[in-house]
Amino acid sequence: MNEDRLLKRRLGFWSLTAASLGGVIGSGWLFGAMYAAKAAGPESIITWIVGGIAMLLVGLVFAELGMAKPEAGGLVRYPKLTNGSMVGSLIGFAIWLGFVANPPTEASGVVQYASRFWPGLYNGNTLTGRGIAVAIVLMLIFVLVNYFGVNVFAKVNNVVTGIKFVVPVITIVTLLVAGFHPSNFSGHGGFAPYGWGSGLSAIATAGIVFAYTGFRNSIDLSAEAVNPRRNVPMAIVATIVIAIVLYILLEIAFMGAVPTKDLIHGWQGVSFNSPFADLAFSLNLTWLYWILMVDAMVSPSGSSFSYTAGNARNVYGLAKNRFFPRYFAKIHPKFGVPTRALILNFIVGLLYLVPLKSWHSIIALTSALAVYTFSAGAVSVMVFRKVGISDKYRIRGMNVIAPLAFVVGSLIIYWDKWSELQFTIWVLVLGLILYLITYVFNKEKGPEIRGGIWMVIYLFVVLLLAGLGNFGGAELIPEPYMSIIVAIASLILYFIGVQSGVWYMRKVGNVEEIRRENEEMDEG
Repeated sequence: MNEDRLLKRRLGFWSLTAASLGGVIGSGWLFGAMYAAKAAGPESIITWIVGGIAMLLVGLVFAELGMAKPEAGGLVRYPKLTNGSMVGSLIGFAIWLGFVANPPTEASGVVQYASRFWPGLYNGNTLTGRGIAVAIVLMLIFVLVNYFGVNVFAKVNNVVTGIKFVVPVITIVTLLVAGFHPSNFSGHGGFAPYGWGSGLSAIATAGIVFAYTGFRNSIDLSAEAVNPRRNVPMAIVATIVIAIVLYILLEIAFMGAVPTKDLIHGWQGVSFNSPFADLAFSLNLTWLYWILMVDAMVSPSGSSFSYTAGNARNVYGLAKNRFFPRYFAKIHPKFGVPTRALILNFIVGLLYLVPLKSWHSIIALTSALAVYTFSAGAVSVMVFRKVGISDKYRIRGMNVIAPLAFVVGSLIIYWDKWSELQFTIWVLVLGLILYLITYVFNKEKGPEIRGGIWMVIYLFVVLLLAGLGNFGGAELIPEPYMSIIVAIASLILYFIGVQSGVWYMRKVGNVEEIRRENEEMDEG
């Protein structure tokens, strides 16, 4: 709490919305439509709708959490507060690894677009050595914008986000008017050329989850918000609704504008280095081409400004959880920013950029990590309700929204390709090993494990069912029956998680402490 007082409350509704919308409108809009089309064909439109609805449910969950307990690094703090350090560590570790990949992802997206007029940056599949060097410089800029205070970040990000929003809208309208081919949605294998399962897998693997999850930046910045109990939930809901409409229209515009000659080998044969810019060029829309090329530098950069800010607060939260060294639980007394966390994230981001070397390679590995974070929030919101923390700050229908968000999040994990999920298993195992080390080092007590053992069981069950399932697994039971089994199993474990959280909070007696912190925040 002493360090929290150094945080500066400067972010109003528009700045919070810009932080979230800035995270949403990044390289996802430049590449997501093409990779979704390659994975699922015209069915990708449904993929964006399903993914958007899922994110709206999750967004409402975190909106209430943001009202009930504004917290720097809230994404990693809420699970710790409600279910103990084991849940906080596992979920926090997954969140951190997923978020820390954003700056290298966005930097590689910028370089991939820039290679159109700066030869030698991209060889058609991966960044070259020169391209990696340029991406590293961009990542340094993302850090510097955030280093000198949340006020500097907000001013830069507000302007950049405004530009980023206008360009996709112009692109949608222009492509719908100048180059729309209705036959693209019925020919070339039909509406679902690769089966309905491909559309479900694309939610996690084609950049859909990656594109939407930027809304969470306003949660991590909630302790630096003016009137957070009002502005944080408003910013979350506004961001997700805008994003759903925008991404659906972008997918329709992209698919309708793809020339017939590029669909000879079906949607999987579509390949553009700079998707929307290449389409504009093929339609002789030179003015739009150059706008898109400039925006390709702006949109990913703006997204990384937001993610760099948000993930620094996640590291700060993990240090408060005592999963990371306390060295990182420090706020710069002058700038009011966790500067040590910024530097750590930059260094770790290089470990993604250098070996993976492309936008899609990084997305394929990290999007699956993002979906693990949804489950804990849905449990935390109901625990807060049951122990009386959120009595004054509630969203109608949460008794239905929270379990539904939990189930949908579980299904998105299951629908991911088994080959991608296998990577996340090792990440979670590493997270568990690191937690057990900190458990001994910090001399923690039994309730920290008992309050979170349900999460280990939940992850084991969902991953086991994914291995036995129909998305690259053993295909033991056909669909939709396997998905129904996943939904039922996750719902049972959801209620176990809520009860475990209620037991934990009453056992450790942190309810009154949280209420007191809330009162201090309201008075301050």
